[in-house]
Amino acid sequence: MSLYSREELKKIIDSKEHWTAEDLAKTLARMPERQSRFTTISDVEIDRVYSPADLEGFDYEKDLGWPGKFPYTRGVHPTGYRGKPWTIRLFSGFGTPEQTNKRYRHLLSQGQDGLSVAFHLPNLMGRDSDDPRSRGEVGRCGVAMDTLRDMETLFDGITLEKITTSMTTNAPAAIMLSMYLAVAEKQGGDWKKLGGTTQNDILKEYIAQKTWIFPPRPSMRIFTDFVTFCTEAVPKWNTISISGYHIREAGSTAAQELAFTLYDGLEYVKYCVQAGLSVDQVAPRFSFFFNAHSDFFEEIAKYRAARRMWARLVTERFQPKDERSRILRFHTQTAGCSLTAQQPLNNIVRTAIQALSGVLGGTQSMHTNSMDETLALPSDEAVMVALRTQQIIQEETGVTNTVDPLGGSFFIESLTNELEEEAMDYVRRLDELGGMIPAIEKGFPQQEIHKAALHYHRQCEQNEKIMVGVNKYVQEETQKIPLLEITDKDEKAHVEHLRKVKTSRDAARHKKALDDLSTAAKRTDKNLMPPILDAVRAYASVGEICDTLRGVFGEYRDPGMY
Repeated sequence: MSLYSREELKKIIDSKEHWTAEDLAKTLARMPERQSRFTTISDVEIDRVYSPADLEGFDYEKDLGWPGKFPYTRGVHPTGYRGKPWTIRLFSGFGTPEQTNKRYRHLLSQGQDGLSVAFHLPNLMGRDSDDPRSRGEVGRCGVAMDTLRDMETLFDGITLEKITTSMTTNAPAAIMLSMYLAVAEKQGGDWKKLGGTTQNDILKEYIAQKTWIFPPRPSMRIFTDFVTFCTEAVPKWNTISISGYHIREAGSTAAQELAFTLYDGLEYVKYCVQAGLSVDQVAPRFSFFFNAHSDFFEEIAKYRAARRMWARLVTERFQPKDERSRILRFHTQTAGCSLTAQQPLNNIVRTAIQALSGVLGGTQSMHTNSMDETLALPSDEAVMVALRTQQIIQEETGVTNTVDPLGGSFFIESLTNELEEEAMDYVRRLDELGGMIPAIEKGFPQQEIHKAALHYHRQCEQNEKIMVGVNKYVQEETQKIPLLEITDKDEKAHVEHLRKVKTSRDAARHKKALDDLSTAAKRTDKNLMPPILDAVRAYASVGEICDTLRGVFGEYRDPGMY
C-alpha cells in the first residue's frame, strides 16, 4: 500500500520545483546558507527539506506498519512505553565488591530497576588481580571479580530473583554467569526464574573492543555451549547482548554499526543452529546493544532500521516459526566517545539529548553516562544526575505518551531507508567474504572502522565537525568537578583478600575441577558449562579457569592490520 499515487507525487515534485525557483531562490540570494554541505555525524548528506517525493515506492504496511507487528519499524510492543517504560540501568562497578555493593543498594533505593555490572580490565582479559599484568588496573575501570567469594559479596543483601542483571563481559562470560548462578544457588533461588543478560559478544571484540582471550573458533564453541546450557537451565536469561556499542565507540559510522552488529547476530544464530539448536530456541533470547551518539535524528533512524533489518534477515535466512525470533530488542547506552574532559558539565546535556534519541527510537533499556566518565569512574553525585536524566525523560517530557512519535516523518523515514540501504551493502559484502569470522581474519570490518574513524577525526581537526569546548567555544580555565578515586590501598586490600581465598579453599576439590575442565575442553562432545560451574563452586579464580582453557585453545594474537 503505497502512501502516494504517481499523480500526487508528480504534483508534489512540481510544487517543490516552483518553491525552489521562487521562494528559496529569493531567500538564498538575500541570505546564503551557513555551509555548502550538511551531513550527519556519520557524514550522510542531509537535504534541505524532505517531502513525499523522497519516499517514492514507500509501502506503509511493508516498510512501516504498526507497532508490535512485522517488520517492527515502529517498535516491538503495540503499546510502546504506555504499557511499560524502558528499564533504567546504570553501568556500575568500581573498586572492590564491597564498594560496588554499597553503590548498587543505593541505586536500587533511588528507583533504578536493573543492575548492570562493569568488570575491571583484568577480568575482561581473563587475569586475576594478583597477576603482575594486572598491577595498576585492579578496580580501576570496573569491579574486581576473581572468585565466587567476590560475587557473593557483590550481591550481598540483593535477592537475584527480584532483579534483572546485565553483565558486561565477553570472553569470560561463561565464568561470570556461573558465579552468578552459584550465588543464586546459595540464596536458594530458582535458576529458571532468573532474568538478565550477559553481553557474551566475542565477535565484536575482534572487530572493535579488543578484550579477547581465545581465538575466534574455540570462542564460538564456548558461546554455543553457553547458549545450549542456558536454553534448558536458565530459560529467561538473555544469552547474548550483540553489541554495536563498542563498534561505534571504535569510530564506525551508524551504518557500519548497524551492519556489523546485525551480521554478528546472524552469525551467532547460524552457529547455534549448527550446534543442534533451532532458531526459535535461541533468537528470542538474543538482545542487542546500541550506541546513542550525538546526531539525534540519525540515531533514531538507526534504531528503526535495525528492527526492520533484523526481522527481514532472520525471516529470509532461518524461516522462524516463532514470531519472537524476528523481534529485535535492544539496550542503549549514551556515547562514551562523545564525552569531553573539557567543560565536563556539558556532558550532562549531551547525555540527555542522546538518551532522548534512544527513547524516541524505542529502546527497551538504557544506561546514561555520567558527566565525569572521561576523567574517572563515576562519582556518586554524577551517577545520580545520570539516573535523574532518565527519570525526567520518563516522567516529565511526555515522549512516552504515544508510540513512535516520529513515524511517518518524511525525513526520518527517508533517513531510515538510507541507513538500511548502506548497511545492507555491507551485509552483502560480508556474505561474499564467507561470513564474519573469515571477514575478521581478513581484517575487513576492522579496516572499514579505521577508515571511518580517521575520516571523522580529520573532519574535527578541520572544524568540519564541531565538538563544543574542544574545537569551538573553547575556554582557557578548566572546570573542577569531584572525582571518584580508586587507590593503591584498595588494590592491595583486594589482592590480599584473593590470597586468603586461594589458601583457604579445598585444594583437592579445586585441582579436580580444573582437571575435569581441561579434559572437557579437549572433547568437542562435552558442554563446558557444567565443568566451569564446578570450578567456580570450588572457588577457582577467573584467571585459573582461563589459563586452563588457554592450555587447550591457545590465546588470540591480533594481526595488527592498518
